Amino acid sequence: MRIETRLAERLKQINPSSTLAITAKAKKLKSEGKDIISLGAGEPDFDTPDFIKDAGCQAIKDGFTKYTPTTGIPELKKLISDKFKKDNSLDYAPSQIVVSCGAKHSIFNALMALLDPGDEVLIPSPYWVSYPEMVKICEAVPRFIKTASTDNFKVTPKDLEKYITPHSKIFILNSPSNPCGSVYSLQELEEIAKICVKKKIFVISDEIYEKLIYDNLRHISIASLGKEIYDLTITVNGISKAYSMTGWRIGYLGGPADIVDAISKLQDHTTSNPTSISQKAAVAALMASDEFTRNMCLEFARRRDYIITRLNKIKKLDFITPSGAFYIFCNISKTKMDSFTFADRLLNEANVAVIPGNAFGEDEYVRISFAIGIEQLKEAFNRIEEWLENN
Repeated sequence: MRIETRLAERLKQINPSSTLAITAKAKKLKSEGKDIISLGAGEPDFDTPDFIKDAGCQAIKDGFTKYTPTTGIPELKKLISDKFKKDNSLDYAPSQIVVSCGAKHSIFNALMALLDPGDEVLIPSPYWVSYPEMVKICEAVPRFIKTASTDNFKVTPKDLEKYITPHSKIFILNSPSNPCGSVYSLQELEEIAKICVKKKIFVISDEIYEKLIYDNLRHISIASLGKEIYDLTITVNGISKAYSMTGWRIGYLGGPADIVDAISKLQDHTTSNPTSISQKAAVAALMASDEFTRNMCLEFARRRDYIITRLNKIKKLDFITPSGAFYIFCNISKTKMDSFTFADRLLNEANVAVIPGNAFGEDEYVRISFAIGIEQLKEAFNRIEEWLENN
């Protein structure tokens, strides 16, 4: 067998993540004793609350370590159904819910269930790094909708309609978004819903950051805006961001019964059930009050506001204030560097790691995470400011 024929064509099209190169280099330098401050984290820096960890430990002690139903234990699915109703005004019966190994897994399942080769998926740019690569694995075509900073990196109805073709099958909506922290308003979602219903476009609504919203804004689920858009939407969420449980790997989706049934069959033959122990921990999380999440959100808001005061003094960086999540997407075009060069030099010369924007479809930007303590943020921005003054 010739070596070039060993891999499936679909995998040859998958791009390696440029974020991994910077992250790996930062870890290597840190292991060598360098004082590296990483502003690249895509997860909360808070520990999982003890009551959730205790529930996981208790599950082990109780011997809850066997297979569960593929789509999740009934107790957890009922709590997710209740959560959708209370928080999102969505009526998803437990039978319309699939619990998976993280929200990423849920998105991939939805794409696999809906896409045929050659179908197009409309993806606003900047975008989360994995969306286009998952679409390619499904042998479909990512079609990027470029958004503008003047629109807070949100898709306008005009742009959405302009990019729809006869091959368009899915629109991916991410609110609050990674990497920009953009939050769509009710009016904006109503206009998007109208277009998707008219054109019969499915919506995968990635709502993983819904609990991390600032400035008294509120999260709205597009599927709650009427039966027609409800029937076209797969709503994706999880416990990783809201409860600082990234490593527990529990995500979930709700959707129309026929799509959920197809996703259930797919998961039957891929991962089977998500981890039994993690499901019990998720039960504890969803049964608790929102106190932990509220306090975490308040701390993220404090950090965001601190970064904004620092960025306002740095003339070479421009930014849009994020309304949600824990990232700021910074325009570096005044430095005359592309995003990888900027990130690589900042790491080598100032010992600060950021994520290049080319990973998110925008090479004139870098992503800065504020999922890191305030004292480290202060030191990181001291270094960034000094480095930019000399470059």
